Amino acid sequence: MSRIEVPMPQMGESIAEGTVSRWLKAVGDRVEVDEPILEISTDKVDAEIPSPSGGVLVEITVPEGETVEVGTIVGVIDPAGDGAAGSAAATGVVGEPAGAAAEAQAADAATAAGPAGAPDRQPSPATDATPATAEERLRRRSTPVVRRIAAEHGVDIARVAGTGHAGRVTKQDILNFIEARKRDAEAAAAAPDPAAAPAPGPVLGADDLWTAFYGEVRNPEFRARSADRVEPMDKIRRLTADHMVVAKRVAPHVHSFIEVDFTRIDELRRKNREAWKARGARVSYTAFIAWACSRLLRDYPMVNSVVSGRNVIYRGNVNLGIAVDLNPGLIVPVIHDADDFSLVGMARRIADLAARARARKLDPGDIQGATFSITNPGVLGTAVGMPIIPKGTAAILGTGAIEKRVVVVTDPVSGHDAMAIRKRAFFSLGYDHRIVDGADAARFIADLRTTLAEFPGDA
Repeated sequence: MSRIEVPMPQMGESIAEGTVSRWLKAVGDRVEVDEPILEISTDKVDAEIPSPSGGVLVEITVPEGETVEVGTIVGVIDPAGDGAAGSAAATGVVGEPAGAAAEAQAADAATAAGPAGAPDRQPSPATDATPATAEERLRRRSTPVVRRIAAEHGVDIARVAGTGHAGRVTKQDILNFIEARKRDAEAAAAAPDPAAAPAPGPVLGADDLWTAFYGEVRNPEFRARSADRVEPMDKIRRLTADHMVVAKRVAPHVHSFIEVDFTRIDELRRKNREAWKARGARVSYTAFIAWACSRLLRDYPMVNSVVSGRNVIYRGNVNLGIAVDLNPGLIVPVIHDADDFSLVGMARRIADLAARARARKLDPGDIQGATFSITNPGVLGTAVGMPIIPKGTAAILGTGAIEKRVVVVTDPVSGHDAMAIRKRAFFSLGYDHRIVDGADAARFIADLRTTLAEFPGDA
């Protein structure tokens, strides 16, 4: 049975790397399937990583404290359980880090086989005659992400000039190579040669679409003055900054606004506060808003969708992202299948996610898969905001401060207008105008206003 590689997992849509905090198992230890074998950390999540297979941990390729790209192999498990053959000590090349030899052997095999689905290539005479040097072996090494991109685009990694350590091919190297090949094909197609057929451009995978189509985020630099203090961005700020720039580049943002009356919700909170407290729940305004959104999104599939190339994906689940202020920083944990929760259940789930977010104890699944988001700048006194739509969704709701205001109301008996004091707030809906039309957005937030103003007592 072949050995099982343990990769650095994807811990969130905006996270590209992770750090090995601690190995819970040593080389030679037996592990069971799903048993935690190491701890990893990112700027947003700390988590234990379970073993993908039972067997023996035969190799650790990334030591504690090292930060690597998502998809990088951090360890190897032998399901057979002997752990004897092919150990790093037995096969390592002098000068390579621990575990490099096994990875280089895997890369050698992948290089010899060519891209996925391609015919096997016979080794060249020079390769048959001369063993590869350590530099040559390192040169052919690459991450699983790079090998996958190469396979998708039919690229022989050996043809790509690497800029990584010892000439290794990085993700940016392979993307640059693909883009250059595309430009060459376009130039050849434009040449005045009627016999020349245009070469088809490469088909990009979803993981690489953002960088290849919209470019790497580069911020302009400014001269610091004598009284200034210059500090490098931390990882969470860099990731947030890049995510916001790309999201604005891709989606044409439109915002619609509406004012919501919270008189009915205040009545329900006063009436049920003690009963909810006895059940161990504190039902916040956000819980009411999240409950109402989760029900309405069933009726507005375009608001719960995403543009994918020339297609629209209408999500089959209602997964609400709820923004949490980390001060500093921001994270958006997700309530999966939110439309299955009662009002009290929604309140408990929001409180649990917010507490674990601030304690940095979220699981990887807690920050993935959002189909619609809610952010609440009003909790800090903001009257109204115009939030940016998170990548991979079509809309986001921003809730402003809930404040007492003097408004005109109509007496239901006499029909006369009168002045009254009501708790109200402004809401903004930011939406992707490629898929959500203004009329759709207007209907959605109008129904949201009605649902909150006439909130059902049995939610």
